[in-house]
Formats: sequence, C-alpha cells, structure tokens
Amino acid sequence: DIDTAINSLSMVANIEGANGRNSGDVAELKQAMLSNFLTKAQADLEEKQYVKSSVNFEKAYQMSPKDTIFLYYAASTAVSGQDYDSALDYYGKLKDMNFNGSTMQYTAVDKETNVTETFDNKTMRDLSIKAGTHIKPQDKKGESKHSEIVKNIALIYIAKGENEKAAQAMKDARKENPDDLDLLISEANIMLKLNDREAFKRLMEEATSKDPTNPELQYNLGVIAAEGGDTEHALTHYEKAIELNPDYADAYNNIAVIILNKDQQIIEKMNALGNSAADNKKYDEYKLQRLDVYKEAIPYLDKAFKIKPNIYTAKTLMNIYSAIEDSAKYKEMKAKVEEMEANQ
Repeated sequence: DIDTAINSLSMVANIEGANGRNSGDVAELKQAMLSNFLTKAQADLEEKQYVKSSVNFEKAYQMSPKDTIFLYYAASTAVSGQDYDSALDYYGKLKDMNFNGSTMQYTAVDKETNVTETFDNKTMRDLSIKAGTHIKPQDKKGESKHSEIVKNIALIYIAKGENEKAAQAMKDARKENPDDLDLLISEANIMLKLNDREAFKRLMEEATSKDPTNPELQYNLGVIAAEGGDTEHALTHYEKAIELNPDYADAYNNIAVIILNKDQQIIEKMNALGNSAADNKKYDEYKLQRLDVYKEAIPYLDKAFKIKPNIYTAKTLMNIYSAIEDSAKYKEMKAKVEEMEANQ
C-alpha cells in the first residue's frame, strides 16, 4: 500500500522534526523508494506500458514534491496510455502551480564539423571548451512547458468528447499560444462540432491568413470542412493544397471522394422512381449522370494512384472502368490490383 507508506513516512518526518530529531532513516528510505519508482517508470515506458509508467512517475512525485517534472512525466505518459482522467488531474495541478518545466541547454560548436552540439550538463560542455575541441559556448533556457500543458488540457477534452469544456480550454490555450496553427485548427473543429458555423468560418480564414502557403494546413482545413458537410469549402482547400503541392496525393483522393459522393445521391433518386414512361426516361437520364460522375472522378483518382499507389484507389478505378465499360483500362487496373494483392 504505497500511498499509506508515503503518508506514514511523512508523519514520521513531522514527528521527528517536532521533537528536534533526525535519524536519517526516513530520508534514506524515501530516496530508495524514489529510485525504485523512477526505475519502474522508465522500464514501463520502454515497454510502452504507459499507464503503469504514469502511475510510477506520479508516485515518484509524491516522494519528492519539489521535483514537479515527475508529475509532468506522469501526465504525458497518461495521455500516451489514453488515461485521460488521470492526465487531466495531473495537468490541472501543474497548471495551478504555474509549472514551467524549462531547463537550461548547454551548447557549443564542434571545431571540426562546425555543428552546434548540446551537452548533458555545463561541466561536460566547459571541459570540451578547455580541451579545445569546441568553441562558442552558449547557455540557453528551454521553452516553458506551461503553454503545452494548457494546450493538452484542451486536446484531452476534445478526445473525451466534452466539447463545451474543450471550447473554453481551447480559448485559454490560444491566449497563451496565439500563433499555434494546430490549436487554431483544433478550435475550428470544436466550433464545427458545436454547430457554430460563423466561428468555424472565421477561424479557418484566420488560419489561412497566418500561413497561406502551407499545403498541409490547406488539406487539414479541407478535411475539417468535409467532415462538417461543407463540401464547397473542402474542395476549395483541397484544390489550394494541390496548387501549393502538385504531388499531394491525399488531396486528389479526397476530391475524388467528394465527387463520387454524388453517385449515392443519384442512386437514391433512381430508387425513388416508379415504372411510368416518364420515370423510365428519368431513370436513363440518371444513368448518364452517374457515368458523368465517374468520368469526373477518374483524373483525380488516376493522379492520386500515380503519386501514391494503394490497393483501395486501384480497386475504385477498376470498378469505375468496369461501370463505364472501358475494358482496356479495366483489365489494366485489374492486373495491378491482383499484383498488389499478391504482394500483401
């Protein structure tokens, strides 16, 4: 019962302190327990046993509350193990204590390679300077982890599906990280889930204005718009992503998906028809519309397949060529599908 043991040791230390005594036994035992927890936490981390690792890092923090970095490690590993409740608890404590977590980085330039190297500590760096192997020593303070903590709290709420809390946490996170594009996109996604279309549109426009030449950003905005049923904006962003990066296979593929979604709408119309002469005529018109949809999608699928071949795109193309009765292309794609299946 580790929690009871930790509390009992603290009580012993308090009693000894009140009586002006210090046997040293408590400190020795606490140090042994701390080392044990850290060893277990590291071993669990290496085995990707994230939840176990998180528990042991949290126990280490209990043993040595001044070492708040252990609580930070507990939160991070809890997220990796998808133990979001524990992660929220730990991150909340870190936020309340204004945890910074920044560390000093000791660097110097290697004379031979002219590459800047980071040393484990100041002593090792200074020895290299004295030895003459390195020059230009610098002490740099690392970035604060406080912004990351606020951001992660918001992202955890998103993962838990608690969108209202996520929206508030995201606002807090963006106050500290106004230029973080990932946060901006995440907030837009939340607004979409909350059906706040105006906020969604505003945030998307803000994102594109911050980094208008980023194809990945344009693609991600397209995905968000598509998930919200806004195909017009989705197509605009996918096309912009392709304009910025002509080899963006996923953008070509997603445009084809949007085009092929029209097919399902046409099928529903066909199924709603009766057997009258007018309905039969309309049915034939719908059949031609379906062929037009397939032909419209082919160039995007073909481009996506050439850039990044995969069996899903190959099968889609094979079925489309079959539907439009292009036997030569069908046989060609069928052979590619069979070859890819054989190599799986």
